[in-house]
Amino acid sequence: MALPEVTDATFKAEALEADGPVLVDFWAPWCGPCRVVHPVLEEINEERDDLKIISLNIDDNPQTAQQYGVLSIPTMILLKDGALVKQLVGAQPKRKILAELEPALQG
Repeated sequence: MALPEVTDATFKAEALEADGPVLVDFWAPWCGPCRVVHPVLEEINEERDDLKIISLNIDDNPQTAQQYGVLSIPTMILLKDGALVKQLVGAQPKRKILAELEPALQG
């Protein structure tokens, strides 16, 4: 199942004001590693009820990427109650992504 796409205009409502933790995937269509990590995030999104995963195309939405200092992609940020609690940079296997997120999700 495809990840919901957000834009600079919808980011606040979809990510910052969301109930529960939100993982934002910053990506671009030309990014090879992004295409590798995308299906992994889709899989995690289907398996986890306690985590919302959304996708933001940095080419179309540079404002939000700049706001979070995204310099390389893929970058994933975990937000809880609108606050940045974890940032992951680069394509990683599912096990590593979950291991990185778990402490922040539990805390």
